[in-house]
Amino acid sequence: MSEIVEIGRTCWRLEQAQRFSVIIDAEQYFLAARDAMMKARKSILLVGWDFDARIRLGSPGQHDGAPDTLGDFVPWLAERSPELEIRLLQWNSGALVNMMRPTNIWYLLRWKAHARITARMDSTMPTLASHHQKLLVVDDSIAFCGGIDMTMNRWDTRAHADVEPGRTTPSGKQLMPWHDLSSIFDGDAARALGDLCRLRWQRACGEELQPVEAAPVDWPGHVTPIAGPVRIGIARSQPALTADEAPVREVEALYLDMIGAAKKLIYAEGQYFASRRVAAALAQRLEEADGPEVVIINPTGTDGWLEPLAMDTARARLVESLKRHDRHGRFAVYHPVTAQENPIFVHAKLMIVDDRLLRVGSSNLNNRSMRLDSECDVVLDAAQDASGAVARRLADLRHDLLAEHLGQTPEAVAAAFAREGSLIGTIEALRGGGRSLVPYVTPDLTAVEAWIADNEVLDPDGPEEMFETFARRGLFRGRLRKPKG
Repeated sequence: MSEIVEIGRTCWRLEQAQRFSVIIDAEQYFLAARDAMMKARKSILLVGWDFDARIRLGSPGQHDGAPDTLGDFVPWLAERSPELEIRLLQWNSGALVNMMRPTNIWYLLRWKAHARITARMDSTMPTLASHHQKLLVVDDSIAFCGGIDMTMNRWDTRAHADVEPGRTTPSGKQLMPWHDLSSIFDGDAARALGDLCRLRWQRACGEELQPVEAAPVDWPGHVTPIAGPVRIGIARSQPALTADEAPVREVEALYLDMIGAAKKLIYAEGQYFASRRVAAALAQRLEEADGPEVVIINPTGTDGWLEPLAMDTARARLVESLKRHDRHGRFAVYHPVTAQENPIFVHAKLMIVDDRLLRVGSSNLNNRSMRLDSECDVVLDAAQDASGAVARRLADLRHDLLAEHLGQTPEAVAAAFAREGSLIGTIEALRGGGRSLVPYVTPDLTAVEAWIADNEVLDPDGPEEMFETFARRGLFRGRLRKPKG
């Protein structure tokens, strides 16, 4: 397809999809997943970092005759379709978290009691590594690959309202606004993602599953394809799981090649910005007189108490370093906020380069995603479409995402971009008070936080680094050179 999407280097498989689209935010993703799963006749393969049986899989007030919660929905599907086999594969540490939720234990036992529902844990990873892929394949016909797990905290509408009645815990506690993404596609590409799920299942469970022979599942009616027929690449990360096995680093190679190929713009949304290899590649492009603009949409900060020590401090160090390379003013990091200027958590994992290359998946811009955890992304190269229609759709997607973040319409964003001729200029022209984007401000770092970031204590660069001395570790390690001049 191109010099970027190359089997064996930047992707595992390159397959045809009759239709391909990007689903923005979990309200639409849950509806599309629910629609596809209700049409399943033979197989549902659900692979995730976490599942929570208590969540409502859909929107408040839906009336499709099926149970609302994931825990009740799964056995309902199995009962209504006598040939349907449902398999759920979860990272083992995520499953241990599930054990702390008493209601989930009851649902898990109920699932395991059903002859055609199999829920398993996947522990085939090195110490401290995780299975981070988020995949759903229905009858080898419709597939989803992105950043959204079927768990708590994910559901939100594109409005990201400060108070949202549907965005609550089962006990009614209001959850924070949450921005996320997934991809959906069909055809041979969907079957290929099914193959990936079956490989995961065989390694984790010792059971070889056969490809599914079933009538194609109808495309969800509320999802508009942005491309098709089109070939998409499937890229993975995976550490070496045995002594004679090579690590898989397609995700990392794809990031670096996409950055290297950029001519005008790089637009990325991510939960983190902590990868030193990505930062080094960006630094090189920012030093060029005619290099691309780079805009990264991040959350204000990561959640929890451990992650901010690693990810937020690493981001601060990398951003400050990149500013020294950005002599042409082409680099910016922003955070989305609500109408009342409260933070919107960004969990999406997306990169658009020149409205030509699009990637969506589970990988973050941190070291873990490049070399330690298992990840899966899909990539679309608009250059395969000589008409230019796919490239225009990618521009529309970029305008749509920025419109959501800025509280504007896609038309207003497109007009501003045409007028300003700059991605940063467009954001600066449209942002303001209320629902908008806020520039990143580097925080003051304590000596301890800086040391943790520089030594990658909580964001290791692969399983081998777990046992390296601190003298050989470090956030920079010479990869970010001093700026020229």
